[in-house]
Amino acid sequence: MQRFICLMFVLLMSASVLSGCNTMEGAGEDIESGGEAIQNEAE
Repeated sequence: MQRFICLMFVLLMSASVLSGCNTMEGAGEDIESGGEAIQNEAE
């Protein structure tokens, strides 16, 4: 039973880390596209 709990904990932590990375990647792309739009308007 204790092994099962440890396995579930590891799986949940892995899922949290992976979803966090995808969220940050998406936010970075949004900020980048916003910066490019401002740069294009300035030219």
